[in-house]
Amino acid sequence: MYKETKSSKAVKWFLIGISVLFVVLMLLLPLITVITEAFKQGFAVYQKAVTDNYTVKAIWLTLEATALAVVINTVFGLSAAWSLTKFHFRGKKILTTLIDLPVTVSPIIAGLIFLLTFGRQSPIFPLLQEWDVKIVFAVPGIVLATIFVTFPFISRELIPVLEARGNDEEEAAALMGAKGFTIFRKITFPHIKWAFLYGVVLCAARAMGEFGAVSVISGHLRGKTNTLPLHVEILFNEFQYVPAFAVASILVLLAIFILIARSLIEYNGKKKNKVEP
Repeated sequence: MYKETKSSKAVKWFLIGISVLFVVLMLLLPLITVITEAFKQGFAVYQKAVTDNYTVKAIWLTLEATALAVVINTVFGLSAAWSLTKFHFRGKKILTTLIDLPVTVSPIIAGLIFLLTFGRQSPIFPLLQEWDVKIVFAVPGIVLATIFVTFPFISRELIPVLEARGNDEEEAAALMGAKGFTIFRKITFPHIKWAFLYGVVLCAARAMGEFGAVSVISGHLRGKTNTLPLHVEILFNEFQYVPAFAVASILVLLAIFILIARSLIEYNGKKKNKVEP
């Protein structure tokens, strides 16, 4: 067994100290500041800010965009992970590379891409007008931008797990006459359940906090296309600091809820893996 020396103990506590200091400065202090500033003028002011009509609409729009992004990315993530790990086909490496594209592209650039694709200067804009479909400066554009920046999360959590499991069990079930959906439901999904839930949580967290792409394509129409992060920015730019921090505290509470959910999923996943042979 490794025996700690005085120098190794010093290095250990030095590294722990740096980690704790970083967490305090970068996470705890901002969190405390948000909560403190939110209640700076009392609970009545806080309640008024978080129940304001524009705030409520921003909350519902954020939840709507998040829910749609999670549902669509769940379908895409499962399909992409299944196809990339269970089948061999031409263009497989290209598809793998494209999945990582939103991670490498700035969210602002992503918003600009959608703006150029569906805006007035786009060649398909007359067709969208004819069909009375509005994407730019409307809710569909916000949903598309949110989907774009979040779609790698679920597939990227599933692909390593599926690759590690291999295809032996699925092939054996297929030889015994099991259909594709039955194989997925009875054999594949139980093994990837925790990774899938973890990916969903990460996807939801990223969707709720998205700012750049949504900011470009939303048009900042108050009460119509403003999500919570955009609403916080507007309040802050109007020098309404206490309401801005009050609304930001909602995002903090959502982040804490997601953090707890992620921790529970990680714990249950590790516990399940220990039980399995």
